[in-house]
Order: sequence, then structure tokens, then C-alpha cells
Amino acid sequence: MMKSENRSWQWIGYIVFTLLSAACLIPFVLLISSSFTQEDEIIKNGYSFFPAVFSTEAYQYLLGSGSSIFRSYGITILVTVIGTTAGLFMTALLAYPISRGDYPARNKIAFIVFFTMLFNGGLVPSYLVYTQLFHIKDTIWALIVPGLLMNGFNVMLMRTFFRTSIPMAVIESASIDGAGEWRIFHAIVLRLSVPVLATVGLFQTIFYWNDWMNGTIYLTDAKLYGIQNVLNRILSDAQFLASSNLGSNVSTVAAPLESVKMAIAVIGVIPILVAYPFFQKYFVKGITIGAVKG
Repeated sequence: MMKSENRSWQWIGYIVFTLLSAACLIPFVLLISSSFTQEDEIIKNGYSFFPAVFSTEAYQYLLGSGSSIFRSYGITILVTVIGTTAGLFMTALLAYPISRGDYPARNKIAFIVFFTMLFNGGLVPSYLVYTQLFHIKDTIWALIVPGLLMNGFNVMLMRTFFRTSIPMAVIESASIDGAGEWRIFHAIVLRLSVPVLATVGLFQTIFYWNDWMNGTIYLTDAKLYGIQNVLNRILSDAQFLASSNLGSNVSTVAAPLESVKMAIAVIGVIPILVAYPFFQKYFVKGITIGAVKG
């Protein structure tokens, strides 16, 4: 009787999670389908899961910007790789000492990190620091430096993982055998921390890939724009052209505004969707250990 009830609950669980998975996938299917649908068809009949009239005009419009799309893709990839690697390393360097019970200043530093999760100086002080102290305005560093320590949550998450998942006995044994702090951190701690490193690395990757705010604030040279800034500018141009055509009696070629919106979303999200499966198994383990045990 118990086995029958357990099997019934399993099937209910399968059905619920299947429906939830479908609810997550359906918007992406609609997004991709709409990006390949002719603009007039979207305006006339709305969005659909299958293109009534297949068209690539939205992507042709985006690629019509010339080399700026490909250049911005390269900049974003470069910034994401450098920023994620450097930010992950800096986060680990900060989280590891405050996870050690024998580090005297661990509580003070942990409080400072936690304080930044609740309060920040605001946009104006940040702008003054980065432009007048670090002089990163109109340089590629403007897209990297502000996100190196993205937020205190990542530091606290990694600290909790180090504290709960790295046995102190292993660190003490390595120290007795003559290993220095740097060797312990590099050869033991980091190698045992792949789940949380992958988790925080995914957070950093998503942040850098989707970031458009830093480019808007610190860059005036369009040649340094990342893919999000370029796509945002293209969308603004398409909206301007559409509004101009509505208020003009002159017959001009209208920008495919609705399908362009969908195509922009596809271009922006596909790389993250492709990368996520490689992080998934580590992501689930890292976020569970870092959050529940803490």
C-alpha cells in the first residue's frame, strides 16, 4: 500500500515539474518564433509559437549595423572572460581568510562585507571614484573594474562554503607538512571548491554578459560598447524610426520594431543558455551547500 502511495506521489511530482519546465521553456519558444516572424504578421495577429510568415528581416536589420555587432560581441566576450576570472579570484581571496577561525580580523572584515550588502554610496560617489581615482572612463577597464567584486553576497556564499566544506584538519595537516598559506589556498582549497567556484563564476558571467549600465555611465566612445549597449542603441534607433514613420506622410522603410525586440533578446540570451548546462551540476551543489549549511 505504501509503495503504491509513494509511486502516486512520484507521478504527481513528475507532472508538476514537467508543467513547470514547460512554463519555463514556452516563453523562449515564443521568443525565438517571434524573432523569425514577419513584422506585419505580428502587428496583425500578435505573437505565435509558429511563424505564420517566416522572415529574417529582424536579424538582417541587426546585422545591417555592419561590424559594430561583431566588434561588440568580441568586446563582451573579452570583458566577460577577464572580469569573471579576475572577479572570481578576488572573491576567493577575500572569502578564504574570513572563513578561517584563526584569522584575527575575520569578524571585522565580514561585517564590512555584510554592510555593503545593505548600504552603498550611490551612483555619484562611484562615478567620481572610478573616473577621478582609477581613471577608467572611456577605457575597456570601465566594463571590468566596477564588477570585479560584484556584491558581498558572493563573498559570504564562498566564505560559508569554505567554512563548512573544507576540513580544517586537511589545512592543518598541509601546514604541518610545510605547505605555506598560498600553497594551501591554491593546491587544496580551490581544488576542493569547484562547486562554489562554478556557482559564483556563473553569477559573474551573467553579470558581465548582461551589463549595460557601466557602458552607459563610463563610456562615450561607441567603439568600446559591449553587445548589450549596441543592441540597446539599435533598439532605440528602431523605435525612433518607427515613431518617425507614424508621424510622417513620407513613405519610408519602417524598422521591424517588434521582431527586432525579439531578435535582440535572442542574441543576448543564447550564449548564456548554451553555457548554463556546463555549470548546472556545480551550480546546484554549490548554492545548496553555501546557503543551507550556513
